[in-house]
Amino acid sequence: MAVSVACCCFSFLNAPARLLQSSSSPLCFVAASTLTPRASSSSKLNPEKKKKKYTLRVRDEHSSNDGPQTMAFKSPFGSSQQKKDKKESQPTTDLRTDPAKIHDASFLDAVVKVYCTHTAPDYSLPWQKQRQFTSTGSAFMIGDGKLLTNAHCVEHDTQVKVKRRGDDRKYVAKVLVRGVDCDIALLSVESEDFWKGAEPLRLGHLPRLQDSVTVVGYPLGGDTISVTKGVVSRIEVTSYAHGSSDLLGIQIDAAINPGNSGGPAFNDQGECIGVAFQVYRSEETENIGYVIPTTVVSHFLTDYERNAKYTGYPCLGVLLQKLENPALRECLKVPTNEGVLVRRVEPTSDASKVLKEGDVIVSFDDLRVGCEGTVPFRSSERIAFRYLISQKFAGDIVELGIIRAGEPKKVQVVLRPRVHLVPYHIDGGQPSYIIIAGLVFTPLSEPLIEEECEDTIGLKLLTKARYSVARFRGEQIVILSQASHNDVLANEVNIGYEDMNNQQVLKFNGTHIRNIHHLAHLIDMCKDKYLVFEFEDNYVAVLEREASNSASLCILKDYGIPSERSADLREPYVDPVHDNEALDQGFGDSPVSNLEIGFDGLVWA
Repeated sequence: MAVSVACCCFSFLNAPARLLQSSSSPLCFVAASTLTPRASSSSKLNPEKKKKKYTLRVRDEHSSNDGPQTMAFKSPFGSSQQKKDKKESQPTTDLRTDPAKIHDASFLDAVVKVYCTHTAPDYSLPWQKQRQFTSTGSAFMIGDGKLLTNAHCVEHDTQVKVKRRGDDRKYVAKVLVRGVDCDIALLSVESEDFWKGAEPLRLGHLPRLQDSVTVVGYPLGGDTISVTKGVVSRIEVTSYAHGSSDLLGIQIDAAINPGNSGGPAFNDQGECIGVAFQVYRSEETENIGYVIPTTVVSHFLTDYERNAKYTGYPCLGVLLQKLENPALRECLKVPTNEGVLVRRVEPTSDASKVLKEGDVIVSFDDLRVGCEGTVPFRSSERIAFRYLISQKFAGDIVELGIIRAGEPKKVQVVLRPRVHLVPYHIDGGQPSYIIIAGLVFTPLSEPLIEEECEDTIGLKLLTKARYSVARFRGEQIVILSQASHNDVLANEVNIGYEDMNNQQVLKFNGTHIRNIHHLAHLIDMCKDKYLVFEFEDNYVAVLEREASNSASLCILKDYGIPSERSADLREPYVDPVHDNEALDQGFGDSPVSNLEIGFDGLVWA
């Protein structure tokens, strides 16, 4: 079995004894089964500080009639353009770092060690937190008082500290923003002492195959900085284990170990070409590590600069099939050896307004899409079609060339972030819940599935989690959670329902449930004598309303629960759909994530 895992070094803190127990095994963020939820931050840059501007030039050449193209991204952090222009005017040989003197290279001083204390939510008991634990990782300076690291290094942080090379002091850092899908986080340190003599790293261009690469960080096995060397083995669209997304990644053979996460990878010129973030583990492979390239870093920083928050990578919202078979192309009236077949369109995507099942996408912004789902990349390479989408931002409009029933057409689509029916991370960090007479209701999420384990969740819920797509924004699968060893919070008012757990609730008093907030709203507005919950497999639970209200206070007191619902459910309810919209729950015949697809014939874009 092979898995991709993030590389932070974790240990658990025994709260009563206050003893630190080291753990040599890293926390594994296995593809399509994320362990921890999203914890976003809305903190903004200090408007009183003057932002440093620079242009990150990404030499990413596409084959076209006009020759190689150069894409430029602007970011608010890093060295100035003046320094970069000066650097580019120097001979290449003057910029190379002598491998024998790597320990004296000044860019090593920009790499810092990260100490983080985490307190993750308890998804089975959503009103409380799990026991805190600590981890160490790496980060590096990018200018303007900012550090860059991996999102999984500071997930669910309660305290973050950083320490510079050769210093014995730790400084408190603040998490400004996390990009969960790209596994990048931005930190700030207010202490002026921390930045004395600091020089931010220069961000380089996308490397070539067999280019030398040096990974720097603070991995397991010691306290001082560590340096490993290798070469670039592969550059392609890669599965990001923490974010369950597919973005451009650099595969290298330099050793990446727990604690390297968030550390930079350098080329021979001392430029940072990316961020170390995960490894591929298998009995049949070795020395396969992955680096987030500077194109993804630039996209993250530009997104944050534009919106004062991170909005995430957009998607097209379609499931595509390759058209390698000549008979299939002939049947679809595709005259050339190109194009991908639209097999499914997400109802929440803007593509649902212009694309149909059976359409063939043959171009994306005038770039031709091959029958294998690839497009030209640099001078003589090809890359997955999804790469073009990842170069865009949420709200961008793209033009698609399609063939529909043999007729060529041009359509425009607005790109939006994907809406997950079962999210891989939880916005705000704490799951929603409501307790009614000892019955605990909460939305289904991947962290809950991971915590409960798949056997406990059941095959039917797993099938919906893997194959269902959201029909409207805000839709959730609401389940009766296994809140204790007795499944429900036992009380005489819920006698007979003690063994109920992990079942989807479909209706309340005859009304289809759209999400957890909708359920709370229906309960609050109910004036009937009975509360009737209809579950999957035609199971029904009935509670007397007044008796339930009276018992709820006793249940909260007996189990030490601070509130009968999460804070977000106290806000006014806003209906996400129209009353006349169909709400019958159904699921398709294809997975909702590329990580769940067992072969490469189908892929989400």
